[in-house]
Formats: sequence, structure tokens, C-alpha cells
Amino acid sequence: MNYQLSEALAQLVREKSLDKKLVAETLEVGLVSAARKKHGPNADIQVKVNVDAGKIEMCIKKKVTARVHDPDCEISLAEAHKIKKTAKAGEIVCVELAVEEFGRNAIQSVKQMLVQRVREAERERIFNDYQGRIGEIVRGTVQQVDRASVIVKLDRTEGILPSKESMPRDRFRHGEYVKACVVAVDKSSKGPQVTLSRTHPDFLRGLFASEVPEIAERIVEIKNVAREPGNRSKICVVSNDVKVDAVGACVGVKGSRVQAVVRELGGERIDIVPWSADTVVFVTRALSPAKVGTARVFESERRVEVVVSDDQLSLAIGKGGQNARLAAKLTSWKVDLLSLSQKEKLLAEEKALLVTVERVDGIGPKLASNLLKAGIETAQDIERKGLEGLNEVQGIGEKTAVKILASATEAIAAAKESLRKEKAKAAEKAAQREREKQAEAESREPDEALVSEAAGGAVPETAEARETQAEDPVAGEAGMSADPAAPEAGTADASETPRQCEPESSNLKSSEEQEES
Repeated sequence: MNYQLSEALAQLVREKSLDKKLVAETLEVGLVSAARKKHGPNADIQVKVNVDAGKIEMCIKKKVTARVHDPDCEISLAEAHKIKKTAKAGEIVCVELAVEEFGRNAIQSVKQMLVQRVREAERERIFNDYQGRIGEIVRGTVQQVDRASVIVKLDRTEGILPSKESMPRDRFRHGEYVKACVVAVDKSSKGPQVTLSRTHPDFLRGLFASEVPEIAERIVEIKNVAREPGNRSKICVVSNDVKVDAVGACVGVKGSRVQAVVRELGGERIDIVPWSADTVVFVTRALSPAKVGTARVFESERRVEVVVSDDQLSLAIGKGGQNARLAAKLTSWKVDLLSLSQKEKLLAEEKALLVTVERVDGIGPKLASNLLKAGIETAQDIERKGLEGLNEVQGIGEKTAVKILASATEAIAAAKESLRKEKAKAAEKAAQREREKQAEAESREPDEALVSEAAGGAVPETAEARETQAEDPVAGEAGMSADPAAPEAGTADASETPRQCEPESSNLKSSEEQEES
């Protein structure tokens, strides 16, 4: 093998980032296959390739015999003496082979095998490379854009960005650079298929890691990300160093760092929330910018009941419930939002539904005393305890427990029915007051017939009259406005009323002068 072949193999190893050992083994397998096509399938072929030195050593091992029966595996003593003068019968000698003697077809077959093996090795290496980069941000060039996806040219392969993984404001052009997050790598017949995303939460994590050195150095940690791509996101951060402010590090000087992320996301709003181990504090912060009044945690249901003032309720819920929804995703707790008035109403209803044990049928003073000592104060407590809990109370047997539980259930049902009737009665009274207000407002409206008579017996309005009024620029001036800030029709100021009445009063005066004349 000469210097040119050595350089060709070295270049192949360098460009494809392949292992020299893999190239040598592939070439050896190809040459062995080509040699066996010529010398037979049973031939003992030995090939050794040295990529660095550019040498190929090939030989076929044959047994020395006085009489040759199988030329592929045996060699005569006379021929053996040409190779090795001391050769004896029964000895194994190596007959050197030259690559050139295999012919063009054999060499082409070796080349195809080498190319195929190199391609498979490269695909495997790319797959392993990107498999370890899932969740990492990559940068590529847009190669093709269609409705279903965008093809992005990466370092040594192509990635696909499906339309569902791109944000609503994304507009891609051929040849421009795009950043995306690797979310999946699959094997296919054409090579590894790298799936990209710009809507995945890891994309937001990666952008902050690239813009905030403290996150890249793990001084500041992003605990969780809640995102609605293209609209709004919330991230919670915590600092592992007491000297570093996590929120301040993410925001940057005059908001430079977070603004860089916002620009990459096409104007998506980002809320940075400091993480806290206290559930109440964490949920309260996650609902920002709304101000929370009180919060109550229900561990068994993994739920937090949050009460805010009436003027903060819409801000806490957000547009379309977005703020509350993102807060629940960020904290991994179910968040129930109530206004102060709603909470007071619920407390009043709960108080109205409470039935003390003294009011439950079948419970006397002595039995009530025993229940109170056991911590059972209401019919609701009796229902929660159940038969097993009641049997543990002193002085209550199994039959008594069944009777008490049935009576408590009836008392609770009666209280609910009474509350329902009160609500219905209150709703009817409110509806009646509304009807009375409407009737009073209608009675105060001027009678059209009296107004028409006071105006000199004006005839009822006809289609021609309406057309005439529409053509009159003065009559139509008060009800129209080109200014968006102007009052809408039906809410005109009092100063406009005389202007609307001016055309009518001038017509009345002219008719009186005609009568006098």
C-alpha cells in the first residue's frame, strides 16, 4: 500500500470522525470476502491493515502436500520450496496475495462495503451524540419550510421542527438561523431523525441557561417551568448561594437578560417567581401580580384555597384563567381562587348548615354530653365519624349508633332544604325588586303622544321623515362621532341635548309666526 492510500484513509477517518480500528476492521472484512470469491470459500485468508503506515498484508495459508487434491487449501512441495526452502510435507505456509490480482469488481465490492460500514458507523455515532443532547438547545439553518414542518440543517444531520412544536408567531425563511430544543431522536432507514421543539419547557430553560451565567454554573437553579407558548410563562428559581439573588440574576441589569429571552420567544411574557419550601408562600408568589389575602392548604387533596380581595380576583385569575392555570402548573398544587365576598358567603352557608348535636332527634342531654366529650359537636361530625367512630363513644351501642347516624343524616338534609328555600326566596325578592325598578323607570319616561301634541300636533314619524332627518346634518350630529373616545349612542352628555332639540324648536317658532301673519 502506498502513501496516497494512507492519506485517503486518514482523511476518511478525519472527516467522518471515525475510529481507525473500525476502518481497518471493515477493510479487512471486505478484502477477505473478495479473496474468498477468487480462491474459494474454504480458503484460509489472513489480512492485516495498518491505517497509519498505509500497508495491507494479505496471505493465504496452505498445507504442504506431496499431491494436491484441493488447490484452495493445499500446495505442492515444489511450490512450497519457492516460498520457503525448508518447507516440509504437512507444514503450513503463507502465500502472499496482491490486491491488484482480485480485479476491478472485487475492489469495487470492497469499496461499497467500506462505504456502507462507514455510513452505518456515522449514523450510529450521530444517534448516540444527539441522544445524549435531549433537552439541549441547538442552532441550525432553515433548509425547507412547509405547512407540516420545517427542516433544519444541523452540524452533521438534519432536524425536523413540526408545526405543533413551533410558536404561533414563528415565521421561518429559507437560510435563516433558528434555535430549538432537541426533544427526541429516533432511528430510521435514512438515518437518525432528530425532532426539535420551540414550545417545550426545556427550550425556555436552555435560553435562560445561555443568557444567565449563574444558571449555567448551577449557582441559580430553575426548579420548575409552566408555559403556554407564545403567550405567557412562569419559572421558579432558587439560589444555592446566599449572596446571589436568583430573581435579580435572571432579570439582569435593567432587564437585559430576560428581555433577550423574550425577544427570542417573540414577545412571550415571562414571570420569574422565587421558589419557597413553604407551600403557602410559594403559591402566593406564583399568583403574582395579584395580592393574596389568605391561603389554606389541604394536604390530603393537595389543594390550596386562596382568598383575595374582590378587586384582585380578576387579576389573580388572569385572562381566560391563564394566571391561575400557570400558577397551578408551576406549584403542582390545585389552586381554588375565591374572592372575599364569596368566602364570606360560603362561611355563612356552612354556618347555616351546621346542626348541633342537641338539635338532632333522638339525642338526649346525657348522650349529647358523651358526644361532646368525644369531640363530636355537630351532625356533620356524626356523619364523618360513621358507625365505627360512634361505637367507640362511651354509652353508645350498635343500635343507638345506627339511630343517631340516621337522625344526623335527616337533620343535615333538612338544613340543606331550608337553606335552599331561603336562597330561592331571596332570589325571588331580588327579581321582584328588579321588576319594580324597571316598571318605575318606564313610568318616568315621557308619553310620546303628549310630546307630539305639545309640539303642535306633529304627525307620527314616517319613512320619509326619517330619511329627511338622516339628510339633515344638524339633526344627525349629536348621535355620531368619529372619535373613539366619544360617548356611545344613548350615553350622550347633557350638553348635547339642547343641540338635538334645536331643529325641532326652530320649526315650532316659524309655524307660530305664520299664524300671526
